[in-house]
Amino acid sequence: MTHEITAEELAELMKKAAGITVAPDDLREQQDTGFDAFGIDSLGLLGIVGELENRYGTPMPPDAERSRTPRQFLDLVNSALPAGA
Repeated sequence: MTHEITAEELAELMKKAAGITVAPDDLREQQDTGFDAFGIDSLGLLGIVGELENRYGTPMPPDAERSRTPRQFLDLVNSALPAGA
């Protein structure tokens, strides 16, 4: 079974790593909106990537912290997660 990061999990990570509260429904509805519109900068994304690496014990793609939108980030990160994570 492959684990995929969901909008709910990304919203939780945004709050934990960057201190930004965004409703998961907003992430789903605005998945092509830039992270900057949500108040997340590159440092915040780097924190999210670090949390994911710690949680799953696997490195994330090197470009993950440069993702512009939630959709781009989730597509990239989910493609890197090992099966059964």
